[in-house]
Amino acid sequence: MGSNHIVPVLTTADDNSTRKGDGNSKLFGQRTLQHFEFDPNYRNLNHGSFGASTREIRKKLREYQDRAEARPDQFIRYEAPDILNENREAVAKLINAPTDTVVLVQNATTGVNTILRNLAWNDDCKDEILYFNTIYGACGKGIDYIVDSGLNRVSSREIRVMYPCEDDEIVTAFKAAVEDSSKAGKRAKICVFDTVSSLPAVRMPYEKITEACKVAGVLSLIDGAQGVGMIDIDLSAVDPDFFVSNCHKWLYVPRACAVLYVPLRHQALIASTLPTSHGYIAKSGERFNPLPKANKSAFVNNFQFIGTLDTSPYLCLKDTIEWRKEALGGEAKIMEYIHTLAKEGGKKVARVLGTEVLDNQSGTMSRCALTNVALPLSPEEGSQALEWMVEMMLKDYNTFFPLFAHNGRLWARLSAQVYLDTEDFEWAGHILLELVERVKRGEHKNT
Repeated sequence: MGSNHIVPVLTTADDNSTRKGDGNSKLFGQRTLQHFEFDPNYRNLNHGSFGASTREIRKKLREYQDRAEARPDQFIRYEAPDILNENREAVAKLINAPTDTVVLVQNATTGVNTILRNLAWNDDCKDEILYFNTIYGACGKGIDYIVDSGLNRVSSREIRVMYPCEDDEIVTAFKAAVEDSSKAGKRAKICVFDTVSSLPAVRMPYEKITEACKVAGVLSLIDGAQGVGMIDIDLSAVDPDFFVSNCHKWLYVPRACAVLYVPLRHQALIASTLPTSHGYIAKSGERFNPLPKANKSAFVNNFQFIGTLDTSPYLCLKDTIEWRKEALGGEAKIMEYIHTLAKEGGKKVARVLGTEVLDNQSGTMSRCALTNVALPLSPEEGSQALEWMVEMMLKDYNTFFPLFAHNGRLWARLSAQVYLDTEDFEWAGHILLELVERVKRGEHKNT
């Protein structure tokens, strides 16, 4: 019923250089699959959801886990804190931020929740949280929880944007929301926005929104879940109030690891981790802390140990950054390849389907490693079929990528990665075309 998947064959650099669509790099494409541990019958076109780690780094992960098992107290109490600091320093350098402004958490959702739950909301009940309608669902629910549990002290305001649109339109929508908040007798306290949104997968003008927040006196919280390892991040230049980014997605760190940035000017606001643990400093006085290795910074020390967790992924950050440089040529080369592949691969899929890629006239929305391609289905045809289609991807075609509706159209989101090339995207286009034909035949109604 479905198309057969071509089992990847590891090639030499010379063999790989003859493949079409690999750009001018011999490092990437099918050859790079040897570093990852995918099932040979599975084609991963959805790196943007859960990421993937390399075989080499997973070996390092197990080394740290083995050290913890061999001598738990020695490693967890005395050795891991120093290794953790080395990794904080490595990722801080990568995002161009002072080391003492950077800590590690499990994922971007945890980071967003940590910031929102630490903020104090004014008793005059005027504070508002601004967010865009394309916010990641879990973070949107985090805002809902703050509103629902805030005893009417805080409300939220959605900023609606419909893609495609230009960057200035997005910034204008933010400014209009601040004005609307004020007209309603409210106060915009903080705005949550993405580096690259999830669905649709669009690069947002987060630098311009951050600047607009400063002008408006609104705190900026950047959700960079799709960020580090996929786009260049320079926090010293952008200077947001808060920033979080997953490292287990595009950077290849093992799951689960994210970097949380809080500049010195705001660290006093972040009193507790989630959950509260030994680093919390209570107003009533200090309690016994059984952990001997404390950091000089109260903020960093707060996040050093949050209960008993397997934090070995945190300890792989430095190793991963070094591996990316040694094996793949470093961040600039990786990003050049995956950005180009997303653009060219998206065009190939659109050509197969007879549709188009989601982008604006200036091309800024697509400056990332994710692409959205329109499906040749009407919203009415797809309303009952999208869930069936994604299930069939896994069952019949050994692949997966999200399908979704936006602005009156149905779309597929595909991820570009170093272990893929344009042939993979063309294959995905034919898979989608076959699924669309199956929907038009009504197969989804028979299950």
